Amino acid sequence: MNDVLLLKERAQSLKVLYVEDEKEINEALSKYLSKFFSHVETALNGEEGLKKYKAGEFDIVLSDINMPKMNGIDMAKQIKEINPEQEIIIISAHSESEYFLNAIHLGISDYILKPIIYEQMNSVLYKVASALQLRKENKRFHESLHQLVKEQTQSLTENYEQTIKAMVDLVESRDTYTGGHSERVARYSKAIAQEMNLSKEECELIFRAGMLHDIGKVTTPDTILLKPGKLSAREFALIQNHVTISYELLSKIPMYTKISDIVITHHERYDGNGYPNGLKGDEIPLLGRIMIIADAFDAMTTNRIYKGRMSVDDAIAEIESSSGTQFDPKIVPFATQALSRIVLDQNITQLPQNSMENERFAYFFHDSVTDNYNQDYLDLYLQSIPHDSEYQACAFFLRNFSQYNNTYDWEAGNALLKNFADYLVKSYPNATLFRVQGDDFILISKEPFCDECTQPSFFENTGVLAECHHLCVGDDFMAQVRKLELRSIN
Repeated sequence: MNDVLLLKERAQSLKVLYVEDEKEINEALSKYLSKFFSHVETALNGEEGLKKYKAGEFDIVLSDINMPKMNGIDMAKQIKEINPEQEIIIISAHSESEYFLNAIHLGISDYILKPIIYEQMNSVLYKVASALQLRKENKRFHESLHQLVKEQTQSLTENYEQTIKAMVDLVESRDTYTGGHSERVARYSKAIAQEMNLSKEECELIFRAGMLHDIGKVTTPDTILLKPGKLSAREFALIQNHVTISYELLSKIPMYTKISDIVITHHERYDGNGYPNGLKGDEIPLLGRIMIIADAFDAMTTNRIYKGRMSVDDAIAEIESSSGTQFDPKIVPFATQALSRIVLDQNITQLPQNSMENERFAYFFHDSVTDNYNQDYLDLYLQSIPHDSEYQACAFFLRNFSQYNNTYDWEAGNALLKNFADYLVKSYPNATLFRVQGDDFILISKEPFCDECTQPSFFENTGVLAECHHLCVGDDFMAQVRKLELRSIN
């Protein structure tokens, strides 16, 4: 988060309990948290933290995992028994993955990886503080709803659409792909319902359900929601929770009760292999079966990073091929008629559209060893540039690096890679550098590269040599790289 003032604005009225057994880290981080939160209380272990939690009221609990007397997971479990809605953020190292999975099962709000990157921590704190604010607003809204209905029926009707738009904007402002997705699903769903001659009330109901079907993504961690590549199995399992969260959020608001019953089914399948409840056939409400098709159609016709959009005809063919498995065969003919009239917006894409989104994408493609880009970003980069003679590439393969790594250990090896990456950046300041396959590097630039491959001075007495190859940027670029890698190894 670049603007810490926004975090301070959201957090200034909140109270925090911070639990960390390393005293120096405890003191440093609690001092930092005090810049944003009105009250920060600390504890040096889970037992002390639980005691302080029971004695006071805290909006957010931040806790390390490994601590004496009582670890952070056991403390979080007891806190959740006291208050299931308590916002808890776990601070975890990669080596604590088993504990981390246990924390996820407890329903923690988010996590921060060690060593702590303050920008990441600010982003997590802002998201949790925003969720707290949304929850408080929903609670106030729920408490006043009946009185509002009695006193301001007409005003409530006008505010209804404003409430929907505000809630949708809250989700879609976070994610390039999600932006516009809810409205498109709403329009596609309504078009199918109209094709089936459903009542005006049902058509309006499914439109409003489409607008809010992904509202639960407001609780999805940014590191998953904003990931531009394919999700891992664990990440996919986490993002699936948005369906249940959407239902829980909407079902608590009387005006959204009917909508919630549709929303919770939009990832079910006609054959029973969907989620969250594995409903089958007519067990899925009619409007839910319609939205399943609309949601899938939009996913198929929207550009994603690793998958280009389908045409309307190809998407309809895919829907017809999944009739009876993913989709209700009785609805598919109506859906194909309605969707065949759709004119796609050619600007719908998950690709970054401005400098801020470019920076966000780069964050996910960061190479932690060299501070440059990794191979995943190279794949994206190759998709985004025209394959013509304007772009040139130069590949560097480090020979004997494995032997050096085995002799001097991986820390020395990483240091050598970092030095070589810095050397390339300094030597070719107008090129974009990517680290691939561990010890290989690729530079891409519009400017020509020199033919001579000079060896950096710090390679002396290491046995490591840089082998340089000039390549053409084209459809077979990565095949060229692999071929040269094999030749270099042999």
